Amino acid sequence: MADIIHYAIPGFILLLLVEVGIAVKENKDWFEARDTFSSLAMGIGNVIIGLFTKGVVLAAMAFVYQFRIFEIGFQWWAWLLLVFAEDFTYYWYHRVSHSSRYFWASHVVHHSSRRYNLGTALRQTWTGEIAGGFLFWLWLPLLGFHPSMVFTMQAISLLYQFWIHTEAISKMPYAFELVFNTPSHHRVHHSSDIKYLDKNHAGIFIIWDRFFGTFQEEEEHPVYGLTKNISTYNPLRIAFHEWAAMLRDLGRAPSWRAAFGYLFGPPGWSHDGSRLTTAQLREKFRKSTAVEKNPVKGEIKQPV
Repeated sequence: MADIIHYAIPGFILLLLVEVGIAVKENKDWFEARDTFSSLAMGIGNVIIGLFTKGVVLAAMAFVYQFRIFEIGFQWWAWLLLVFAEDFTYYWYHRVSHSSRYFWASHVVHHSSRRYNLGTALRQTWTGEIAGGFLFWLWLPLLGFHPSMVFTMQAISLLYQFWIHTEAISKMPYAFELVFNTPSHHRVHHSSDIKYLDKNHAGIFIIWDRFFGTFQEEEEHPVYGLTKNISTYNPLRIAFHEWAAMLRDLGRAPSWRAAFGYLFGPPGWSHDGSRLTTAQLREKFRKSTAVEKNPVKGEIKQPV
């Protein structure tokens, strides 16, 4: 897997430079130099750390593969099945990474930029594999897919997802938008707008979001970043700020139940209600919108 990604790096840089050129020519505010350099630093760190972690992941998959249920082999139809099985796995891993703070602590890195460009695609976590993200994929070698096949398909998924991190492409043809993840769908995913939060978790196929109720069409132009943005371009702080915040919350937790909530509950959960989860933000937004649409005489409209 790592080799394929390494070979693609020159292509990533070339396409990024092309996008920069388009932004300059069309006077688009897609880039901020410090932000882009931070994204590149995160990507480089991810590749370096991967040189060490991929061996552990491969060993884990090889171990599980010994107990495989089926002898699937490398036939063409096995690859076709794996395209969907791997993408289905990615969807649920990605969705859990938005609904459990433990996994969000790694994934938040990718959402920390307030810009949306091909550089943002390279803003990758340093802790994803270390935190156990690879465990979601272990069912594939157990089923009978060879670990090398799983690694290759993961790389193909990452390569596919690179091009959707752009504002240079508005919409793809309708039939394509219906089935595949696109720049339009993924812009929604990177938005901090309440309407768009935790939507469109797809890797390659948007069909999973449509089927499991997490799909949202791009309507208003998204506002990118986090609901509470971090004001830093320091790669170390970007990589570990949520882990540090989680440890602080664990240290202040008044009970074991609260500690569990801070560790595995949804991002924004707090034992005293001082912070809000996505579901709570949506409910607050719904009530605020209802007040604005149906104001009671003498009542002051509440801002969001």
